[in-house]
Amino acid sequence: MERSTRQRRAIQAVFLEADRPLSPREVLALARRRVPSLGLATVYRTLKGLVEEGFLTPVALPGEPPRYERAGREHHHHFLCRHCGRVYELWGCDLAMEGALPPGFQAEAHEVTVYGRCPECYSQAG
Repeated sequence: MERSTRQRRAIQAVFLEADRPLSPREVLALARRRVPSLGLATVYRTLKGLVEEGFLTPVALPGEPPRYERAGREHHHHFLCRHCGRVYELWGCDLAMEGALPPGFQAEAHEVTVYGRCPECYSQAG
């Protein structure tokens, strides 16, 4: 376990307050509100440690750099805004329901990403 530093506490607080997966640059911008001298290398090093400890889990989206979210969340999917690049969580999943797969098929896992515009970007587009 890594020692608790001001930078580490700031990064953890960002994820405790976040309502969506965050990129390292988003983490940097949000954590700098608490620790202005925070650097990107420290963010990456801390993210790696928080994943190893099980506090965070990476969110892999096709063709995108990884984002991170709190570990231990219920099964969910993601929405990627193609305009601003933010990722949001989508709760609920009908794919696991009986009848969603052809007869004889047994699902083991799945990932779903929805692409579009978030409400903020949609309203700016007019």
